[in-house]
Amino acid sequence: MPGRVADLTRVNNQIRLIKAKEIRVIADEGQIGIMDIESALKLAGERDLDLVEVSPDADPPVCKIMDYRKFKFDNSKKLQKARKKQATQTLKEIRLRPLIDTHDYEFKKRNARKFIEHGDKVKVTMRFKGRELGRQELGTKVLNRLVLELADIAKVEIQPKMEGRQMVMILMAL
Repeated sequence: MPGRVADLTRVNNQIRLIKAKEIRVIADEGQIGIMDIESALKLAGERDLDLVEVSPDADPPVCKIMDYRKFKFDNSKKLQKARKKQATQTLKEIRLRPLIDTHDYEFKKRNARKFIEHGDKVKVTMRFKGRELGRQELGTKVLNRLVLELADIAKVEIQPKMEGRQMVMILMAL
């Protein structure tokens, strides 16, 4: 699967690759002690479990006796849950005109409110055509009115600024 990170955890016979002669062994019931790798592998085999290296940088390295497949399964479930809860924020856009009609303005404002309540950012674009470009204060007035009317749920992230023939502003949730 693309985007997957390779599992670098050493298990059972892979632990023999480490330079240390002795390891610290722990189990569910607590610390067992410091012993050589062969003894630890034998102990894990007697319990029908795996010897898993949990802290390779410690001195001596720490290994745990556990069911490795169950450990991997539980970790993958935790990662799935974390990814599911991760909030995705998108940028929605509404387009306005300086001489917008009241009903159209209310409709756009309702949509902006809905987007912000959903947790999205809203890019408000004020488009100027022809001679409207000379009356930028009309567009600024409409944008300021929108900011005031959405002040209970939103704040301005990026102040209105001109980009060519349009004025752009970004609103985000409080």
